[in-house]
Amino acid sequence: MSYLFLIPVSIGMALIGLAAFFWALRHDQFDDPDGAGARILPCDEDDAAAAAQAGSSAAIPSTARTLPWRGSASARL
Repeated sequence: MSYLFLIPVSIGMALIGLAAFFWALRHDQFDDPDGAGARILPCDEDDAAAAAQAGSSAAIPSTARTLPWRGSASARL
């Protein structure tokens, strides 16, 4: 059995994927991937004011610093 028919099939699938990528670019699907995730985090005004005075990375909202999937605050420094 010849598997040579897989070459045009794979090229066709690659072209479909490329077309889907360019469609997503034209329709602003990659406009702001991190904005929606950052907007739902509450920002304590005290933390933001302290970070502005200290000039440190404490501008990260306190909930973002303590979330287990974000890593520890010391790992970000």
